Amino acid sequence: MSRATNAPASRARRRARLERAKGFRGSRSKLFRVATEAVDRALKLSTIHRKLRKRDFRRLWIGRINAATRAEGVSYSAFIAGLIRANVAINRKMLSEIAIQDPAGFKQLIEIAKNA
Repeated sequence: MSRATNAPASRARRRARLERAKGFRGSRSKLFRVATEAVDRALKLSTIHRKLRKRDFRRLWIGRINAATRAEGVSYSAFIAGLIRANVAINRKMLSEIAIQDPAGFKQLIEIAKNA
């Protein structure tokens, strides 16, 4: 009886791994072992960076809101505290968009926060 190998499946696995490493420089896209390590690292970092992106955007929105509120003579923390007291439930992403797109509407929100 002849010896059976798993060559088609092994070749497919290697080809798939090298496909994922396309675009990497040098041996990271050519050699299987190096490519495997590079792809594993890339996948791990992509998971981490998806979390970090959320953090980065929240910092951006807070910075925009802070700039808009300080232009009106109110601090960011006082503005947010006033909105919470007034039971205004708008998230920071929408607040930053309002501050950019609709300054008059944002001034009304500042007045609501001041009065609360």
